[in-house]
Amino acid sequence: MFVSVYIMFLFMLGVMGAFGAEEEAEGDIIIGGAFSIHTQIAKPLLSFTDPPQRLICSRIHLREFRFVQTMIFAIEQINNSTSLLPNISIGYKIFDSCSTTVSSARAVMALMNGQERTLGKNCSSKSSVHAIIGTSDSSSTIAMLQTSGVFQIPVISHFATCACLSNRREYSSFFRTIPSDYHQSRALAKLVKHFGWTWVGTVRSDNDYGNNGMATFIKAAGQEGVCIEYSEAISRTYPQSQAARVVRVIRNGSARVLVAFLAQVEMDMLLEEAMKQNLTGVQWVGSESWITAGHLATKRHSGILIGSLGFTIRKSKIPGLREFLLQVNPSQTPQNSLLREFWETTFGCSFQSSLDGQSQSRQCSGSERLDDVDNTFTDVSELRISNNVYKAVYAVAHAMHNMLKCSHHGEKQNQSCIWRDKFEPVQVLKNLQRVNFTLHSGERVYFDDYGDPAAMYDLMNWQRSPTGETVFVTVGMRVYTLLFIILLYMLSVVILQRPQSVCSESCIPGFRQAVIKGKPVCCFSCIACAAGEISNTSDSSECSRCSLEYWSNEDRSLCVAKVVEFLSFEETMGTLLTALSLFGASLTLVVSIVFFRFRDTPLIRASNSELSFLLLFSLTLCFLCSLTFIGRPSDWSCMLRHTAFGITFVLCISCVLGKTIVVLMAFRATLPGSNVMKWFGPAQRRLSVLAFTLIQVVICILWLTVNPPFPFKNMEHYKEKIILECALGSPIWFWAVLGYIGLLAMLCFILAFLARKLPDNFNEAKFITFSMLIFCAVWITFIPAYVSSPGKFTVAVEIFAILASSYGLLFCIFVPKCFIIVLKPELNTKKHLMGKTHSRCKITLLVHQKGTVKLHLNYPLNAILRDTTIRLDLSKPNIKMP
Repeated sequence: MFVSVYIMFLFMLGVMGAFGAEEEAEGDIIIGGAFSIHTQIAKPLLSFTDPPQRLICSRIHLREFRFVQTMIFAIEQINNSTSLLPNISIGYKIFDSCSTTVSSARAVMALMNGQERTLGKNCSSKSSVHAIIGTSDSSSTIAMLQTSGVFQIPVISHFATCACLSNRREYSSFFRTIPSDYHQSRALAKLVKHFGWTWVGTVRSDNDYGNNGMATFIKAAGQEGVCIEYSEAISRTYPQSQAARVVRVIRNGSARVLVAFLAQVEMDMLLEEAMKQNLTGVQWVGSESWITAGHLATKRHSGILIGSLGFTIRKSKIPGLREFLLQVNPSQTPQNSLLREFWETTFGCSFQSSLDGQSQSRQCSGSERLDDVDNTFTDVSELRISNNVYKAVYAVAHAMHNMLKCSHHGEKQNQSCIWRDKFEPVQVLKNLQRVNFTLHSGERVYFDDYGDPAAMYDLMNWQRSPTGETVFVTVGMRVYTLLFIILLYMLSVVILQRPQSVCSESCIPGFRQAVIKGKPVCCFSCIACAAGEISNTSDSSECSRCSLEYWSNEDRSLCVAKVVEFLSFEETMGTLLTALSLFGASLTLVVSIVFFRFRDTPLIRASNSELSFLLLFSLTLCFLCSLTFIGRPSDWSCMLRHTAFGITFVLCISCVLGKTIVVLMAFRATLPGSNVMKWFGPAQRRLSVLAFTLIQVVICILWLTVNPPFPFKNMEHYKEKIILECALGSPIWFWAVLGYIGLLAMLCFILAFLARKLPDNFNEAKFITFSMLIFCAVWITFIPAYVSSPGKFTVAVEIFAILASSYGLLFCIFVPKCFIIVLKPELNTKKHLMGKTHSRCKITLLVHQKGTVKLHLNYPLNAILRDTTIRLDLSKPNIKMP
């Protein structure tokens, strides 16, 4: 390891030539410094035949020069302190890294081994500095660490933000007072997402700072749903044509937001080309490297950069720094060429007299006043990186203070340190890891296990002041704790005409994103959610299905409770069926009243009035039982509707069956001495009706006991609504009820059909046949209609079948009688009912031994058998027929 470093050192000395410190002061402790004081370097031609020329750095960077003076100010402040490192003086050696890795490697060699060009035998492994402050970019810092890290010399950077430097395995001697880009990159991704910019372009410095920072940003942006349209890189070593090409890519791109992870030098290159091509209409989002660069906040650049957003480290105030900076003067150290260059750049003059008179620069007198200058060097309103330099110096001082046990000496405390001539750099390194102190400003300084400080950022926005100047306005703060818990206080951000930067327009609630094949995920089409699915947020990636009892609204943005549908009394269909039911019941009551009023007339008496009244009662119940099918289903209504329907209809059909059997038997019992009618008299009729009805009652009781009907939410027929209906419980029992009714109806129809041609002026069997024909037709067509009808129409079909069959029975059996009773009373006579039935009358004379004759008359009278037995006593005259 040491051999490789030795060879590298020889190479650097041979190639780079003599190299002197820009600023230097002696002390007991020496702190080295490496800053990018110049931004340009002249690269010599390497012919490999002649010794290479010495590298020449040019174009002084005023902000970096302020960093140098801040380091000197902090060291002098510590040297004048009686509480920190008392009786110990701190010296410094500061070198220019020229913003290149080659110069940075040269600077660390000089810091470690002095400025000699040759190595003698007296060279030792002891470094000439105890710690190094620098540099201002990540690549240069990595180049320094590859050399200094071998000797465990601590390097504290004030501006190297690459997340790669947190790798303790490779860079165990590295510390920094600026947060890692790992936090900044993630914060930028969240910032972009916060404003809804999901389609952005990126440009970065082609070095460790830009490449690592942008890689973290792209990864975090992907997690936030932000897509990258293009990602370009530029470097200070690239030709200007590369910057021109990058600007053309930005102009031609559809993204209106540009994330620029650039160092200041690359940012200057990009801005110059952007002004040439008149690049406007782009929202800039910048990294901490340039977002508070004062030299960019000019009217020249305001048209491009106004409204820019970016995170930067927290600013602070350093008391006494401005006064110290204003005292800088070449007269302090006349041999210092850097001070003369600074003075010439600041005042636009020259210390060299023009002999030929062609120089247009005025002569510098050295008496110019920095108070009269307003530039980056004298501006202390935005002390951010300068404060990092200040903290780095104090961190080294506190580490040395603890290492030298300055606070305690034996048992008595005094203000002195135990000086040791020899101590290893690793001892400084260990104490530096443990430092934890608070500055005069109240800011706490410490390092975590990775050598990083606590990450705290200000969110900056470039705004235009009333005077037309560009000002940096802090509009938010982002703090990362050691556990990476994020606290974001987003304040109102003033961005004039904030652009929309999306690949596809936002999908409103009710739609979902559908990725377009071959394009990034941010490029999508909006597809409406399917019925029963919703998306209640914009740009939803998928639609969520509503729960079973909910359905999507018309906009597909909200799940609302499904409409519960059942046949209610309030709707038109329910009202109409209710009216028909009540009308039928009322009409049946009217018929009952008519029958009761004319119960003694021949027509009523001939109609078997007992069964007629029972039939009218059962018809009334049939009409009224349909009402139980209307309304919200409940436990009792579900059990009542089917059982009431089954029992009342069986009672009704039983009565009709009884009337039919009476008619049929009356006309068949014509033989002399026949006793058929004895077995179907009034008592037997009542028992038959009761028996038929009890069978249905037993079926209904078993149904209700085993598996009764119950309210059920049917969600199968309709997805968008709930059909509240009565589940049958057991379909077998339901069809058993219907089957029994159908059996009785078919039996009644067959018997009535057989008796349809029996003689009579008013043959009731014909009307029973018609009524049973209607009844059977209705219930046969009911079955397919019931099975195929959805929802509440199933109930409506069942009610319609009940009403149709009930009206059929009422009209066919009772309306003809009511017509004769009310409108044709002259037909309601025994004579008319007898009509021509005498021709069919059969008279049987039975002569008994006692001299009496038994006259048996058998004649039909409207399907009712009238048996008259006349006993004639031949010994008596004037026999009267009953």
